[in-house]
Amino acid sequence: MKAIIYCRVSTKKDSQETSLDRQEEELLDLARRKKYHAEAVFKDQASGYDLDRPGMLELLDLVKSEEIEAVLITDETRIGRGNAKIALLHCLFKEGVKVYSMADDGELRLSESDSMVLNIVSMVEEYQRKIHNLKIKRGMKRAVEKGFRPEKNLKNRGNPAGRDRKELPVQEIIRLRKNDLTFEEIAATLRGFGHNVSKATVHRRYKEFIESQSFASQDEPAE
Repeated sequence: MKAIIYCRVSTKKDSQETSLDRQEEELLDLARRKKYHAEAVFKDQASGYDLDRPGMLELLDLVKSEEIEAVLITDETRIGRGNAKIALLHCLFKEGVKVYSMADDGELRLSESDSMVLNIVSMVEEYQRKIHNLKIKRGMKRAVEKGFRPEKNLKNRGNPAGRDRKELPVQEIIRLRKNDLTFEEIAATLRGFGHNVSKATVHRRYKEFIESQSFASQDEPAE
């Protein structure tokens, strides 16, 4: 099982580097005890209220690109403080990543108030996504009613002047979707890997894959 170790101190004083080294040593021991392979170690010397931390941003990139199962910290304040802590925990939990804390000797135990805020944030985000998808669906329905045929807008679908169909890593789209990423987040991730793709295209390829799997299962002969 893959894990990331994250260490943070609040200032850039040279004396704080000893604390970072101690955190790393203790967390490597925690990883061994919990049977995790430490895939990477990230360190920051920055305020917990600050989101612009090189180590944390690299950590979030790695979590999106690799199958990381856990982030190991000494205590919850290492992730951050105040709103920054809530925002970063939300990003990690949305990726399906567990957070292990030495202070809890296991999975991070959030306060009742922090848990409530995270639940509210997730709920609002889900409804925003639903509203956005409904608006896209409504707009597409109106366009089709007025004669628009999206399937004819590709060169290999009968329109020589149309666009080329983009080559995309469909399996990666499926994996990210299973990790509860939105189609907008998946599109942003793929753009980070050099694929010039929109959220609508990602959504369309995902639906095509799901529909093809459904048809394939229907075509299988009954035993």
